[in-house]
Amino acid sequence: MSSIDMLSFEKAGWEQSYRRIAGVDEVGRGCLFGDVVAAAVILPEGLIIDGVDDSKKLTAKKRDALYEIIMEQALAVCVGHVESSIIDEINIKQASRLAMKKAVEGLSEAADYLLIDAEKVDLALPQQAIIKGDANSQSIAAASIVAKVTRDRLCEGLWEELYPDYGIKIHKGYATKLHREQIAALGPTPMHRRSFIGKILAEQQTLF
Repeated sequence: MSSIDMLSFEKAGWEQSYRRIAGVDEVGRGCLFGDVVAAAVILPEGLIIDGVDDSKKLTAKKRDALYEIIMEQALAVCVGHVESSIIDEINIKQASRLAMKKAVEGLSEAADYLLIDAEKVDLALPQQAIIKGDANSQSIAAASIVAKVTRDRLCEGLWEELYPDYGIKIHKGYATKLHREQIAALGPTPMHRRSFIGKILAEQQTLF
């Protein structure tokens, strides 16, 4: 049993009379392909969802099961996307923050306090950035699971169908050997992040 109290940051917020505390996290920051996806999740006060943790530590099966529970139990959930062309324009850090902002703004119940995984959201809401937030706050961990499952399902479904020759469903857009080889052989798709893959293409003497 973990000795970390996954609700310690939430409890501090509830004690200050905040009632709709949203955990916020993003996924896909290091990918060469596709959107960066953020989620904001408001869970009911005091609810403990057994097994919720940093999405990277969980199996895909466990993430899927927890995703269903989170979607069922949460007071509000919203996902924000920023596509690769915008990532190239404003850089990945700003794009991640924009995705988080979209997620918070889209919540069906307005958040009154934000717990964010090591970032700041450009909104006039009280907020706390927590290093390794997805391993220390249930709300952030829940957001990391929702963001990861949402993005993985796009990789395995729509994006794989759009670009079947790149192995998107296998590597989820990350810079694996297979992915780099396919980019070099076939060139980038419109969903590839040009600002991320210039070096790969330069190594292959390929221009785009």
